[in-house]
Amino acid sequence: MKRILYTLLTSHLLLLTSYLLASCDENVSDARQENAPPKIYPDYVGVTIPVNIAPLNFNMADETVLRIDATIADRHGNNLHSQGDEAVDFDLDDWHALLTQNSGDSLTVTVSAKYDDGWHTYQPFSIYVSPDSIDYGLCYRLIEPGYEVWSKMGIYERCLSSFDERPLIENTQFEGCVNCHSFNRGNPADMSLHIRGPHGATLLRHDNSPLVAYNTKTPQTLGFCVYPYWHPSGRYIAYSTNVTNQLFHSAHPNRIEVFDTASDLQVYDVEKNELILSPLLKQDSIYETYPVFSADGRSLYFCAARALPELNQSVESAKSAFQLDSIHYNLYRIDFDPATGTFGDQTDIVVNAVAQGKSVTFPRPSYDGRFLCYTLSDYGQFSIWHHEADLYLCNLQNLQSFPMAEANSGDTESFHNWSTNSRWLVLSSRRDDGLFTRPYFCHVDTSGVVTKAFMLPQRNPRRFYRDRFLSFNVPDFIIAPTRFDGHQASHIINDKSRKDFGVRP
Repeated sequence: MKRILYTLLTSHLLLLTSYLLASCDENVSDARQENAPPKIYPDYVGVTIPVNIAPLNFNMADETVLRIDATIADRHGNNLHSQGDEAVDFDLDDWHALLTQNSGDSLTVTVSAKYDDGWHTYQPFSIYVSPDSIDYGLCYRLIEPGYEVWSKMGIYERCLSSFDERPLIENTQFEGCVNCHSFNRGNPADMSLHIRGPHGATLLRHDNSPLVAYNTKTPQTLGFCVYPYWHPSGRYIAYSTNVTNQLFHSAHPNRIEVFDTASDLQVYDVEKNELILSPLLKQDSIYETYPVFSADGRSLYFCAARALPELNQSVESAKSAFQLDSIHYNLYRIDFDPATGTFGDQTDIVVNAVAQGKSVTFPRPSYDGRFLCYTLSDYGQFSIWHHEADLYLCNLQNLQSFPMAEANSGDTESFHNWSTNSRWLVLSSRRDDGLFTRPYFCHVDTSGVVTKAFMLPQRNPRRFYRDRFLSFNVPDFIIAPTRFDGHQASHIINDKSRKDFGVRP
């Protein structure tokens, strides 16, 4: 009986709370009719969204607004309403119900905003609900946008159907830097995570096996393995080894340059615990970096540039002369036989950026084998601070490339990754304020048609991004929660024992 009374009382309180909240909404009356769509933050006007994405809550771009009101309606008479002082906040369950009912169709959004002179109602705009769903979540590193020493940072996962975020591991649990997280096609059962600093290691988990800390530096390679990419079979991981330097500009708009004075490629055989080397990918006269396997696992794509002798002789001399703008990377491929773990005997150019006076970075092939997305910038191999950097899509059937105009902006577009169904791309962009990288999403259909990019939804977007002075770094899709035990990982990191990488003779 007590339980029944408690349930009834709770239900009445919830109904009363809902009534009070609804009664706080103002009646939008005598509104001035505007002839243009509203300017909202983030800009969700005309975007295409996954059927299972979190609510697209938004603020007005004009911060002098006193109140904002929005109604989302479908063509069957169903609608969703929200009103607030700072942002509209749509009910999570009602939002998902509306999207599910309108998969493959458009919704109409009508926005009104109250200012000192009263209410203004703007022209409605559409949001298209794609039947192509997006993966469970996103994994990323949060880091300060410019740095010379380590500050607080961590790896986090976010559910894309809600606003839930949790840390996997933060460097408050050890001394050092956490970076370069990687999964096998979004499957957290296969995971690689780099730790740099006094407790440096590469943490590997294969097929949900326990985490193991590895020392990836060997006498036959330049240094520690970085920039990982899993083979679709899960048996191999492609890595680069890089001798990296950093340069901070005093006046140049690109602010930070990261460049290599040497770099090679290798593939790690997880089952045999050995690195597989090739003389074609280990040339002193060439900088090789950013290796990724093709969708079928039978090719390895990578970026490569001719080495600058001046950099090898004197890094400081190269900095003062600023010869870094003469380094340009092309996109190449080489055959790889997963049955034997051997490379082909030649490399082929896929994108000749040098001929355009440009440079290719961050190649990412779609998992269906149709396309390869890459970043094109003026020079170098670290385009995340290059304001001219844009995304390009290469059709792997004819090797023709074109700019992703709908997804690009007037500022930096850099790192990116594909969803497991190859229909969504997450991209890092500084378009919001030119300083912080934030994750955006765009749809890419089977013909390569790209839609307008939209920002990762937040419950109160302006407040969230304004309060969080951190960049979203290396976003990658995950198909399920990672189930990563940060406490266990910190014990492994703080322990001095490491398993050494072997090298195939």
